[in-house]
Amino acid sequence: MYDFSVAFNRSRNARRDRIVVSGFGCITPLGNSRDELWDGFRDARSGVRRISTFDPAPFPVQIAGEIQGIDPYDFFRAKERPHVSRAAALAIIATRQALEDAKLNPEMLTLEERRRISVIIGSGGGGLEFTERQYEHWFRGEPKKASVYTIPTSTIGTLSSEISMAFRFHGASHVVSTGCTSSTDALFYACDAVIHGSADIVITGGVDAPLAPGILAGFCLMRILTESWNDRPEMGSRPFSKDRDGFVLGEGAWIYLVETETSARSRGAPVYAEILGYGSTCDAHHRVRLDESGVEPARAMSMAIEDAGLRTDDIDYVNLHGTSTVLNDRIETRAIKHCFGERAGRIPMSATKSMVGHPQGASGAAGISAVLFAMNKGLIPPTLNLDQPDPECDLDYVPRIPREVRVRYALANCIGFGSKNSALILGNA
Repeated sequence: MYDFSVAFNRSRNARRDRIVVSGFGCITPLGNSRDELWDGFRDARSGVRRISTFDPAPFPVQIAGEIQGIDPYDFFRAKERPHVSRAAALAIIATRQALEDAKLNPEMLTLEERRRISVIIGSGGGGLEFTERQYEHWFRGEPKKASVYTIPTSTIGTLSSEISMAFRFHGASHVVSTGCTSSTDALFYACDAVIHGSADIVITGGVDAPLAPGILAGFCLMRILTESWNDRPEMGSRPFSKDRDGFVLGEGAWIYLVETETSARSRGAPVYAEILGYGSTCDAHHRVRLDESGVEPARAMSMAIEDAGLRTDDIDYVNLHGTSTVLNDRIETRAIKHCFGERAGRIPMSATKSMVGHPQGASGAAGISAVLFAMNKGLIPPTLNLDQPDPECDLDYVPRIPREVRVRYALANCIGFGSKNSALILGNA
């Protein structure tokens, strides 16, 4: 059997330059920039609130991690707004921030330089919210209000094209859609593109915007969202807590630049972290439910650690998928124990979804933002609302308040629909 990790390791070991995260932009429930998001981590705030983009009163779930204080369509000309999905609008704004952060001005690039910049974005649903709006026009008998670009804008692959067109990047333009692991996988493919020389810089990360009546109704049918905290939204996302009963939907865009360290430093760009390793597996078990054993998510984490050339003893922090469902949290805890053995209980770890909700395919990119905060600020973001620990969830989840810890190496874990598992290892730059 061919060992793909060996091939990736061979390429990684042969390269002469580190692959790094050099720019970061975001639009999130905790804030609409990197600094605002990191302030939210530091202040241990929740970005979960009552839904305001539509009336949630008819639904048993009325809360979400919703972006506030910005209308992403304000950045588009009036005639373009009806044809752009919310996910694409969020991604373009976050990309603009990331480019500015990385000191890369698209207007100053030559055609050949534009051809060396690729876009590889992770998203679970892409423009589903946009598609729902178009159906609404049709069923209300107002077809002339529907976008003439209903089909291309609704097609998930067009999401990366919107970013490429906005900044005139002519490299590969791809969307990775693997459920909750989408943006973790996208970051790996971004690294792979730089390692193998098909791109000099890759715009990557994740975006999802699943806040719409029909999408909410679909999640409610699955009975996987919490219905218990409509009157106290900030308490709704409760990973690893004994009284958790479902996750909170979230939205947002977390966008990064991935390139070699030499390339980044030549522009004076910040270098936030080195990307060191990746692992991915599939339980091959169920559309939604995880296999109780936790063996495959543990194997994905072990593969990532091995790919990075590290040992489990080297990992200083784990960012958990931590959805706040009874099943996921219990099995992820079990997987951590399989991977780290007796050391599992001594590693600080936390769940970013306790602050922003569950942003679906953007989950991995959201978790990376917490890892970068930990590495650059020396503080691990906490797991909010962990008031009554579940006896079956007995690890160190850094409850309620940030913790000062020096983080050299961190693991970011994702577990998704379709029983997919992916993990990334980052090193302090």
